[in-house]
Amino acid sequence: MSGKIRVCDIEKYYGNKNNLTKAVNRISFQVQNGEFVGIMGASGSGKTTLLNCISTIDRPTSGSIRVDGEELTGLRGRALTRFRRELPDKKLADFRKDHLGFVFQDFNLLDTLTLKENIVLAMALHTNSRKKIEEQVSAVMKRLGIYELRNRFPYEVSGGQKQRCACARALINRPDLILADEPTGALDSRSAQMLLETFTAMNDEMGATILMVTHDAFSASYCSRILFLKDGGIFHELVRGAESRREFLNEILDVLSLTGGEGACE
Repeated sequence: MSGKIRVCDIEKYYGNKNNLTKAVNRISFQVQNGEFVGIMGASGSGKTTLLNCISTIDRPTSGSIRVDGEELTGLRGRALTRFRRELPDKKLADFRKDHLGFVFQDFNLLDTLTLKENIVLAMALHTNSRKKIEEQVSAVMKRLGIYELRNRFPYEVSGGQKQRCACARALINRPDLILADEPTGALDSRSAQMLLETFTAMNDEMGATILMVTHDAFSASYCSRILFLKDGGIFHELVRGAESRREFLNEILDVLSLTGGEGACE
């Protein structure tokens, strides 16, 4: 497998020089094409900040991030300042549109559009074939159990149903890299399992690379590898290998018990 994501010496600070907070502390790792990798850690460990840097939503203070060989941040000092000034916003927008699927904690659905229209909007950026859009949108909504809600507005459905819609929107264009931040956080156990099985199918059948931040051990057990963060740095790693998901889940819970991380098993 070739490298999909290469993160090298990423640091992220917030605040000013008199009151600096280090959210990410010199993190380096790689994600190979076709991997399903989880990032776990207690609240404040830096996992969401790290994901935001990889997704280009935020920029690291220093270090380098490459996706498919494309330098997204990188550089230091004056070179970093120049890079930020010269990198066209359109280039980042095109990269996000063509390669990434995002699943956010807060859904980011448009309340003036129905659930179906929210998903159609994402696909319409890639194709104008109404037949193709209708077929794929219906298929993904059925797979995630929200087809019957297609004409409802976000304010008319539950938080879990909104999250499933947000996931459908992220998956609709079959991105080669899915970045998910607590995707099962608002879901009941059945809906969470449905979503995780969809992720697994995309990973197994389509070769999609998935990087998922989660505090939930049950969700993490679907991953092939897990990075554990503490105080902004990676302190442990688990690889599932040939283990059953149940065996892997028990290993995850053992590590979380040492870190103070949360880990619910449903």
